Amino acid sequence: MRLQDICNFQTGHTVRGRLEPSRGNGQLSVQLRDLSDDGVLRVASLERFDLGPLADRYAIGPGDVLFRSRGQPNIACAVTQELIEPAIVLLPLMILRPKLELVSPEFLAWAINQPGAQRQLDAEAQGTSLRMISKSSLENIEVPVPDRKTQALIVLVGQLAARETSLLHELAERRHNLSSLILADLANAAHSGAKLQGTHQ
Repeated sequence: MRLQDICNFQTGHTVRGRLEPSRGNGQLSVQLRDLSDDGVLRVASLERFDLGPLADRYAIGPGDVLFRSRGQPNIACAVTQELIEPAIVLLPLMILRPKLELVSPEFLAWAINQPGAQRQLDAEAQGTSLRMISKSSLENIEVPVPDRKTQALIVLVGQLAARETSLLHELAERRHNLSSLILADLANAAHSGAKLQGTHQ
């Protein structure tokens, strides 16, 4: 199914001028840099800005999906319960609001991030130095949409696989560090032994 058949789209708010952090009670805002390359919204890094009165359509909460339309990678991220208050989304991020009777936010983000959808995005990308995906191009991306039960299972398996990959990377890094320490100790011991032997000659 095309994305336009399973979700509604909203571009982020266009900021006029330079953003300055609020010294008072500004609006919590989501910028491009707040979305990591592996599709995680860094809630703890969100800043507040004085943006003035804005329509509710620019605000997100749990259940919405963010899409990075500029730069690389062009990934999606489901907004979780970690975001405890509405946040204003700023361009070039887009907001995708899934039709929940058809697709879950988590599955929608997962489907967009898969190689098949990413190849379609690659074909639609505009620009050379700074790649961009237009709203109309995103709307026409095709993704498979199984029933909700299957979607939940796919998301769960995907999360477990990602966790396994993370743990394997962490284990490999610890093994590397341990090997470095052992080899450094061996080198130091050999050096100390050589010096000691030299003093007796």
